[in-house]
Amino acid sequence: MSPESNTGAANSAPAEARYFQAVDSLALGDLPGAIAGFRASLAADPAYTDAAHGLMHALKEAGQFDEAISIAQRLIDTYPDDVLAHTTLSILYQRSGRIAEAESAALRAKLLGWKLELRAQNETGSGR
Repeated sequence: MSPESNTGAANSAPAEARYFQAVDSLALGDLPGAIAGFRASLAADPAYTDAAHGLMHALKEAGQFDEAISIAQRLIDTYPDDVLAHTTLSILYQRSGRIAEAESAALRAKLLGWKLELRAQNETGSGR
């Protein structure tokens, strides 16, 4: 699990098991299985951000942009510094033909990425 993931210890085992099953389904091209698996992972642990990202990706691949956008927006509401969620939102807007919103979300992702990079440099004292 990535360091960006948020998951409760009590729910992590079932959520992770369902997540990895969903990833396998996605790799095999089984979009309904992947979507169901990511949903089950989130049901086991609603704070498991990797599962939310996986669900957004699977929904995007299935052409279910509105639901994927809704999930991205909720994720951003909960974790406003999640650069990947902002980037995914931009891609989803673009795929659904909402170009101005896609450009705005992409800019937010880029600015947030720079902000986090500067913060990390300041914390380590390795400013340029």
